[in-house]
Amino acid sequence: MKNELRIIGGSWRGRKIRFPDAPELRPTPDRVRETLFNWLRQDLEGLSCLDLYAGSGALGLEAASRRAARVVQVERNAAACVALKQNCAVLEATRVEVAQMDVFRFLAGPAEPFDVVFLDPPFQQNLAVPCCRLLEENGWLAPAARIYIETEKELALEGLPENWHIQRGKQAGAVAYHLYQRSDARPNSP
Repeated sequence: MKNELRIIGGSWRGRKIRFPDAPELRPTPDRVRETLFNWLRQDLEGLSCLDLYAGSGALGLEAASRRAARVVQVERNAAACVALKQNCAVLEATRVEVAQMDVFRFLAGPAEPFDVVFLDPPFQQNLAVPCCRLLEENGWLAPAARIYIETEKELALEGLPENWHIQRGKQAGAVAYHLYQRSDARPNSP
């Protein structure tokens, strides 16, 4: 069936999730997800994850399948949010929350620090770097947070926070994907 994918690891490995047909929904391909979760060391037990531009839900549900303590999926598309909630119900994903709202509005709200952030914005809209700045400036990141960014390969990620350090990066077809590690930027107290 079109518009479905399989979770590739963890307790829901092999389970299918479905998502609506919408031009802005571009699920992360299986091999890219596999590479990402290898980079993250597979098991996310006890970690909190934020999935911005959740779309199909592939990244957030993959994290929940790998025992993340909490996953928040943020998506503006109403049909995608309905599908996200349906997939959570089918999987009995009680540690996953779905927030239907614009990502910038969400990031302007009350912040809580997350250990892992997935950022896969629509292509050709230059949304990645402004989102990254808000994540850092508004307190959304734990001291050693890891941030996954997926963009079109032509996009230069210039202007990311200075305390983010690239851990890994690759390209697959038209997609570039990177994993950054945050270091706590607070100055030492005298």
